[in-house]
Amino acid sequence: MTEQNRRDGDRQHRLDQPRDRRRGWRPRSDFDTERFGRFAESFARFMGTATFLAGMTVFIAVWLVWNSPLGPEGLQWDPYPFIFLTLILSLQASYAAPLILLAQNRQEARDRVQQQQDRDADAQSHADMEFLAREVASLRLGLGEVATRDFLRSELRGLVEALDPSEEGERRDKSGKPKKDKRDRPTPPAGGPTDD
Repeated sequence: MTEQNRRDGDRQHRLDQPRDRRRGWRPRSDFDTERFGRFAESFARFMGTATFLAGMTVFIAVWLVWNSPLGPEGLQWDPYPFIFLTLILSLQASYAAPLILLAQNRQEARDRVQQQQDRDADAQSHADMEFLAREVASLRLGLGEVATRDFLRSELRGLVEALDPSEEGERRDKSGKPKKDKRDRPTPPAGGPTDD
């Protein structure tokens, strides 16, 4: 008794599993639909090529010439109405149409999946762009409250002047030496000579 038969036997006696109600007249098919779909796509792709059209044209031309009065008289198998050729072409069309439709259906399913993936990617990029726009806006708002270099310099100058011990502060020239103002000169005594 193989492992598969033992499992099937156990499954028949279990109450928590549904019974297999398939009848014995229809065997379980292990048909690979993907392989058949790939075959249909390759067949449809081949039928749309110039090679197929040229080959079919040569085949029909040889058939017509062979079975016409120009061909060998004793070896013609399909005389003028060419009924057998019509039957062959009808059979080819009857098999080609469903295979082409199957290939188109598979392509349509692939396109649908691709479109859904594109929609998902677009939605994700849109969400990412909105997030980045909010982040840039928050950075702009944050930078509005950040002290700039010029602001810090002016504040430090104000602090230096406020901490200077003299009332008006010493003014310094570019060389760093204190610059005296006319107001800083001592006033001459009354009645004495003046420095003009």
